[in-house]
Amino acid sequence: MKKIILLLTLALIATACATAPRGEVIVYAVAPLSGWQANGGQTVVGGARTMADQLNRQGGLLGYTVKVIAIDDQADSDVAAEKAKEIADAIKQGKKVIGVIGHLNSGQTLAAMQVYKDLPLIVITPTASEVSLTKQGYRNFFRVNATDAAQAPALAKFIVEQLGGKRVVVVHADNEYGNGLRDQMANAFKALNITPAAIVKIPEAQTTYAKFIAPIKTANPDVVFLAGYETEGMVLLPELRDAGITAKFICSDGCFNSTYVDEAAPASEGTYVGAISPDPKIVGDKQWWNDYQKVESRNPETYSVPGYAAMLVLAEGVKKANTLDAPRVADAIRALDATTLIGKVTYDASGDLKEQRVYIFQVKDGAFVQVFPKP
Repeated sequence: MKKIILLLTLALIATACATAPRGEVIVYAVAPLSGWQANGGQTVVGGARTMADQLNRQGGLLGYTVKVIAIDDQADSDVAAEKAKEIADAIKQGKKVIGVIGHLNSGQTLAAMQVYKDLPLIVITPTASEVSLTKQGYRNFFRVNATDAAQAPALAKFIVEQLGGKRVVVVHADNEYGNGLRDQMANAFKALNITPAAIVKIPEAQTTYAKFIAPIKTANPDVVFLAGYETEGMVLLPELRDAGITAKFICSDGCFNSTYVDEAAPASEGTYVGAISPDPKIVGDKQWWNDYQKVESRNPETYSVPGYAAMLVLAEGVKKANTLDAPRVADAIRALDATTLIGKVTYDASGDLKEQRVYIFQVKDGAFVQVFPKP
C-alpha cells in the first residue's frame, strides 16, 4: 500500500511539474498613459492585457506566463526613445522580453524604433500609420492597422462623393503623422481632380488655434479635413464653429477617440472621423466584452481592438515558430494567416498588412456610428 501511495504521489508531482509555468515572458505596451491622449493609450493596454489573460488561462505561451507591463511615453518622442532604452536595459539585465505593443503615434514609434531595431524582440504597432515606418528596412516591426497610403484615398473619395466637397481645406498637425497624411491626402485629391482650397499647418496639442481660423475662413470651405489627433480636433472644431464656419468637418483616425467627441461637444455632433480599426461594438462578441471588463473594469474603446489584435499576432507568431527567438518569430509572423478582430491578417515583406481596411464614423448622439463601410 505504501508503495502504491508513493507511486501516486510521484505521479502527481510529475504532473504538477509538467503543467507548472516555465516562468514569465514580458510584453511591454507603450503608449500615452497620461495627458490628453491617455484614454487612447489606455485602451491599447487594455486590449493587450485581455489577450494576455486569455493566453494565460489557456496555459500561457509555450508554457510561459505572459506579463504585460504598461509604459507611458507621454506622446513625446524624446520620452519614447528613453523608454525604449529602458526596455533595452531590461533585456541586458536578463529579463525575458518578447515584444512591444506600441507606440500609439507615428512620431514616437519612429523615435523608439531607432532603439528597438537592434533588440531581440518583436514590435507591433496597433495604430501608427505614417507610411515611411515600414520603409526603413526593419525586420522586427509590424502593424495591425492600415497606413495613410490606404486611409487617404478612402477619405478623399468620401469627402468628394459623399460630403460633396468642392472647396476642401486641409488642416494638418505639424508632426510626422500630420505631415505625412497631408501629403497622402494631396495625392488622393489630385487623383480625383480636386485641388485643396487651402492647406493650413498647425502646431500639435495647443490650447487654442485662434490665429489659424482666418485663413480657413478666407478659403470659404464646404469641407474642412483635419489630419491630426484628438488633441487638435477637440480644440480646433469648436473654434471653427464659434467663428461661424459651418463647413462639414471630418478628421483622420487620430481623432477616433471618445475624448474628441466629449471635449469638442456639442460641435462634434454630426462630424465625421476616419478610422484604421473597427468598432469594438461591431466586431467584439459578448464573451470578448466580458473578458475585457474583467481585466480592465471598464468597457472596450476604440483602440482596444488593435491592442488586442497586436498581442494576438505576437502570440500566433511565437506559436508558429515554436520558439521565443525573435528573428524566427518575425519570419513566422510574415508567413502568418490569422483571423483576428480586425479581420484577416497576412503580411507583406515590409510588415504591412496585405489587406488594409479603412472605416469612417459619424458622431451621432455623442457616439461613433460606422457609416463606411456599412456594417
